[in-house]
Amino acid sequence: MISAAEIQNLIQSGENETLEFKSSFNNELIETLVAFANTYGGRVITGVGPRDEITGVSLNTESVQNWLNEIKSKTSPPLIPDVDMVEVGNKTIVVFSIQEYPIKPVASRGKYFKRVANSNHLLSISEVVNLHLQSFNTSWDFHVNNQFKINDISIEKVQIAIDQMNISGFRINDDPLTFLIKNDLIRDGQITNAAYLLFAERDSVLTTIELGKFQTDTLIKDSSRTKSDILTQINEVIDFVKKHINKEIIITGEPRNTEKWQYPLGAIREIVINMIVHRDYRSTSDSLVKIFDDRIEFYNPGKLPESITVEDLLANQYKSTPRNKLIADFCKSLGLIEKYGSGIRRIIEYFNGADLPMPDFRNISDGFMVTVYAAQKAARVPDKVPDKVPDKVPDNLTENQQKILNLLKENKTVSMAEMAKSIGISKRKVLDNINKLKKLGLVRRIGPAKGGHWEVIR
Repeated sequence: MISAAEIQNLIQSGENETLEFKSSFNNELIETLVAFANTYGGRVITGVGPRDEITGVSLNTESVQNWLNEIKSKTSPPLIPDVDMVEVGNKTIVVFSIQEYPIKPVASRGKYFKRVANSNHLLSISEVVNLHLQSFNTSWDFHVNNQFKINDISIEKVQIAIDQMNISGFRINDDPLTFLIKNDLIRDGQITNAAYLLFAERDSVLTTIELGKFQTDTLIKDSSRTKSDILTQINEVIDFVKKHINKEIIITGEPRNTEKWQYPLGAIREIVINMIVHRDYRSTSDSLVKIFDDRIEFYNPGKLPESITVEDLLANQYKSTPRNKLIADFCKSLGLIEKYGSGIRRIIEYFNGADLPMPDFRNISDGFMVTVYAAQKAARVPDKVPDKVPDKVPDNLTENQQKILNLLKENKTVSMAEMAKSIGISKRKVLDNINKLKKLGLVRRIGPAKGGHWEVIR
C-alpha cells in the first residue's frame, strides 16, 4: 500500500519512464499501462492535474471495479493492474501499478505502445514482431522439439481448451491446428515443448508428480502419481490434496451450509498452478506433494531466478519472470492465472484471512519448496484463572522473545512484518517465537488476524 507521503514525493519527482500522471481515467491511461507492460512496468497516478497539482478523482462504490473491467476488456492479452486508493489531504488519488509483462507485446484496441522517457511510443509492425520474438528467446517451452510429432498431442484436448477460452469471453473460430499455429504452439509443422506439455496424448515421465499422504516423516498412508498433460494435472493434484485434508461443515441456518477446509482452497489452487506452470521440465527431478497432519510440502524442480530472492517475493518487490513463458501466457488466457507477479501475495493473503500460520517459501536443493501449516491445536484453558499472575516472566526466554514481548507491550497492533524488521529476523522466526510465548501463557491474540490485537498477559 502506497502512502500519501510517497505520492507527494513521486509527484515532485515528475513523470519518467515508469511514472505518469493523469487527471482522470480515460483511454490514454490504458495506453500508458500497455506501454509500461511492454517496457519496464510502472505506475499511473490518477487525480493529478496538468501542472502536477493534486486534483483528486470522484469515486462511487463501483468506479474502480468498472475501470478495471474496462482495462481488461480493452487490452490484449488482458491486463489487470494493482490498484491503490490514497487520501492526500482531502483528495482521493487512485494509483494503477503494472509489472512488465513477460509475453510481449500487449495491445490496447489493436495498437501497441512502449515507454520511451516520459511518453508513449506507438510501435511499428517490425517493432511488434521483434518484441514478440525477443520475449521468447530464452524460454525453453517456446522451442520446437524434434522428438515429438503432431500425432503426439490430443486434438480433442486442444478443442476443450478453445471451448473454455470462448466461455471466458474470447471469440475463437479456428480449428485446433490453426489455433495452435496462431498461438506459436506449432511452428514450421513441428510442435513446441509447450504444446506437448499442455496437450500430450499419453502420459509422460517429463511431467511426473509424486503425491503422498504421510502418517509420519517416513510412514506413507496413501500415495499416487500423475504423468498427465499439465492442464489435467492441476485438477488431479488439487483433488488428491482435498482427499487428505479435513473439511468442516458449518451449519448457518441458511438453505446451504458452509464448508470450511483445513487450508484455504484458493491458496492451494494458486500453489499448485504455480508449481506446474513454473516447473523446470528440463530437470530429471520430479515434483513432490507431501501431506502431513500439520502441514503440506510442495516441492518443484527449478529454483527462483538469480535476480529474485525469497525476501523479494515476500515484499512483492520483483519483476515477474516466468520460466515457461508460452505455457504461462496460455494458462493466463485460460483464466488459470489472473495476473502475473501476484501469486505469492495472494497465497499469503489467503492464509492471513484464514488466521493460519505464514507459509514458508524457500530454495532447496535444485528446486523451490512451499510449506503450508495447519491451525495449531488450542491448549486447554484452565477452569479457573489465578487471581494474580506473577509479574516476572520466565528467566529462560531468548533475547528475541523478550524483544517481541517489549514490542507487543508498546504496540498491541504491531504486525509480524514490523516485528521482523525491527528485530532483524524473518517473519517465520517471529511466528515461531510468538507460538512459544503463547504456550508459556505470556501473550494471546484477541480477535482475528486482521482487526485484532495482541495482549501481553504477564
